[in-house]
Amino acid sequence: MTHAERRRVAAGRVREAEDAVEKLRQGLKGVGLALPSLRVDPVSCAGNEPAPLVDLGRCTIDTALRLSAVLGADGQQGDRT
Repeated sequence: MTHAERRRVAAGRVREAEDAVEKLRQGLKGVGLALPSLRVDPVSCAGNEPAPLVDLGRCTIDTALRLSAVLGADGQQGDRT
């Protein structure tokens, strides 16, 4: 694979991560939640072959509890493990 091809693949991975962040942001917004620090982790995008990670970031306790309730982690949905 040439250098230009590697750069193109890397850029595609970063775009995929950015798209995933936006989909997650919109999905959370749809249930009345926001994670203010939600972003693509810039360090994971560094190097010749980036492996982008989504950084969910920090949120308030209220937001964490609301997110847990939306995900069914309040014990009412049963154990999913």
